[in-house]
Amino acid sequence: MFAAYLRNDRKAVKDAFTDDFTFTSPFDDRIDKGTYFARCWRVADWIAQHDLERIAVDGDVAFVTYRCVAKDGKSFRNAEVFGFEGDLIRSIDVYFGATYRDGAFQKQAS
Repeated sequence: MFAAYLRNDRKAVKDAFTDDFTFTSPFDDRIDKGTYFARCWRVADWIAQHDLERIAVDGDVAFVTYRCVAKDGKSFRNAEVFGFEGDLIRSIDVYFGATYRDGAFQKQAS
């Protein structure tokens, strides 16, 4: 899925989700697949790279931490919990970390 984001391949990401997929973040509470794509995926070609740092798997759940670097030099870390149903992603819960621009901490608005 991270590679599909780098390719800006919306179809590949959409195909990786179950029909009843849900997404939760500090801004979203169990939104469905359609709402996720309308709200969270306008254009993904701003991403320069993902640095996967940790992956831990427990049954049908995977915990991933990564650093995302934007093409403009901004970077941030996220932790995500993926729930799987077979080979498909049924849910993602995301937790945001600090944001940096060219290595300098950027305070975010509350």
